[in-house]
Amino acid sequence: MDPQTVFCPNSACPASGQVGKGNIGVQSLKERRYKCHVCGKTFAETKGTVFYRLRTATDLVVVVVALLAYGCPVQAIVMAFGLDERTVQSWQTRSGKHCQGVHEHLVERPHDLGQVQADEIRAKIQGGILWMAMAIQVQTRLWLGGVLSTSRDMQLIVALMQKVRHSTLGRSLLFCVDGCPA
Repeated sequence: MDPQTVFCPNSACPASGQVGKGNIGVQSLKERRYKCHVCGKTFAETKGTVFYRLRTATDLVVVVVALLAYGCPVQAIVMAFGLDERTVQSWQTRSGKHCQGVHEHLVERPHDLGQVQADEIRAKIQGGILWMAMAIQVQTRLWLGGVLSTSRDMQLIVALMQKVRHSTLGRSLLFCVDGCPA
């Protein structure tokens, strides 16, 4: 446990978000808890992560989420590891929300995008067709995000452009399409 690498998660604390300032100390090695010397609050090492308040080994959660990310069926994971299906789905939901938060914090913040290219993909799924529109920053090859829709229409394009707009510095955007029937 290294208190120099964490910050106080209490949003009301004046030292919230400050890393390496000496305001965090170790409260308990056994329980893996830190203490903020400014506000006096204690918090778990896993606060703000997917593993917060889980009573399962982090290695197992990482393996299960990785298998889900690679398309392994939930039923196969349940059978292989002896887990409950609701537990696996809960871990998938938690990790998805956490990844979305990290993406919003790191990628969807205003910066100079330069040129952005967008495209959509038609995917067959069980019970129908799904369209996914995605945008990428050309210079850095950074995926800015994607949106899903059951139809290829203007709503799909507008939703994607709003994601791109959210990542810009507020400058004007030139939006060009090639073969957009909507």
